[in-house]
Amino acid sequence: MDICMHNWMRPEPIEVTIERLSRLGYDGIEIMGEPRKYNVKSVKALLEANNLKCFGAVTIMLSGRDLIHADPYFREMSVRYVNEIVDMVGALDGTIITLVPSEVGKVVAMSDPETEWGWAVDGVRQIADYASKYPNMRIGLEPLNRFETNFLNRHDQALKLMEDAGRSNVGVALDAFHINIEEADMYQAILNTGKHLVDFHVADNNRRPAGEGALDWAKLIQTLKDAGYTGPLTAEFVVPFDRSPLAEKDTDVGTTATEAELKFIRDHGSDLMSDAMYSRHVKNCIDHLRANGA
Repeated sequence: MDICMHNWMRPEPIEVTIERLSRLGYDGIEIMGEPRKYNVKSVKALLEANNLKCFGAVTIMLSGRDLIHADPYFREMSVRYVNEIVDMVGALDGTIITLVPSEVGKVVAMSDPETEWGWAVDGVRQIADYASKYPNMRIGLEPLNRFETNFLNRHDQALKLMEDAGRSNVGVALDAFHINIEEADMYQAILNTGKHLVDFHVADNNRRPAGEGALDWAKLIQTLKDAGYTGPLTAEFVVPFDRSPLAEKDTDVGTTATEAELKFIRDHGSDLMSDAMYSRHVKNCIDHLRANGA
């Protein structure tokens, strides 16, 4: 199976990220959904030089990025934001847009369920229609755990939104960390999603890299194969930040993080870490996945 990785967890020069992924044996990247951050031609050249591919991108749903916001201005701006990601991924020859429909961290509704659902359906349709100019591109609706969103939490909800949107280029993206929290049977959730599974994100039950928690990765990987999944395994671990005296000492944590990016990382319970520490986690993740059948 192809193994790639998100890069939002450690904002740094894209050259550093790509070199690390290539050196450690990854097949590519699922790039941070911030199109204005990158020179697409330069990124494409870097990927080609390092024999990597861009599989797609994930939406970074900061404050105000929300398909179910009560203010139509923010809904419209959110659609435009995702459409910019679509064009970035298209230019990088990627095929996956992982779409979180609502602002990450928003757990209080702005309207009644029926109205919010209608807003989501409308937004997904607009994005899917825009993405249809790229024949192989698919939109993966990603459910998150209840502590990060009050909207999509389970695979069946994502499948229902996909069904109601009624677009053939819309599917579902699942994340091992989230489905371990929300699904009664995470393996059955994968099988139920089946042919509609667009992307699968990798983090252990504690959101550390695969193998640094309690999940059975051999069983997860075999279940993905049984479900007919042929897409990438996309590492998206967010290492919890230890503020106790037991913490491993870390230095040289300089990155290119903006204030908003740093807040997004800290809101996920993590923080900046050194290149050396981060690289160790990146290596541990792919090594464990390969050892368990990927």
